[in-house]
Amino acid sequence: MNQITPSTVPAHVAIIMDGNGRWASARGLPRAMGHRKGVESVREAVRTAAESGVRYLTLFAFSSENWSRPESEITDLMGLLKTFIRRDLAVLHRENVRIRVIGDKSNLSSDILPLLLEAEDTTRANSGITLVIAFNYGSRDEIARAVRMLAAEVAAGRLDPAEITSERIGASLDTAGIPDPDLIIRTSGEERLSNFLLWQAAYAELMFIPDFWPDFSRETFLAALSRYSMRERRFGGLRAAKTLAVGS
Repeated sequence: MNQITPSTVPAHVAIIMDGNGRWASARGLPRAMGHRKGVESVREAVRTAAESGVRYLTLFAFSSENWSRPESEITDLMGLLKTFIRRDLAVLHRENVRIRVIGDKSNLSSDILPLLLEAEDTTRANSGITLVIAFNYGSRDEIARAVRMLAAEVAAGRLDPAEITSERIGASLDTAGIPDPDLIIRTSGEERLSNFLLWQAAYAELMFIPDFWPDFSRETFLAALSRYSMRERRFGGLRAAKTLAVGS
């Protein structure tokens, strides 16, 4: 295994946490048990990322397409989210973790939105790793909302269309102020982005691993960081470019 050093650690790792249901099915358990076990992997991933020097960790918690799942499963997922925030927020805050939530907040239920806002507000001044929770998130929806906002600025005469650059669009996305991911990991062996950070993933390294998310351990994460350290990133150029450390 290649040695992981501060100069080779990605500033931003994003993870598509896939395979909870299949993990449970393979063991003859209800899907809900897979989601519950997956929460333990979330805790382990946050700890490992922070200890390894990762500055931003984005987790795809619930997509805008997940609302089509059975109502019983959605209820269980919402319950797990509420339990995670209520039980873990104090610990994360004590460990200097800053929480940021991305996704469409406009139509979230009255019992979920306040918890997400509380998590952000409580940890806003923290200077450790930033945990980005992608909830009710879909990249195409995010881009469409950004475009509508810019179009409204143009219609109001406050923005010249010629001033709409890729930087301006990026600053209008949910991830404004967050560096693009250096590494995107998807578990369960599936090899697609599933509408996750499509704009931001332009030059990200992609890594697809066979483990279901509940089996994603500290060792699995460290092995992924080691594999990342051996990749040569060119960003469209001819010479390798090292990942720059990004401040909080």
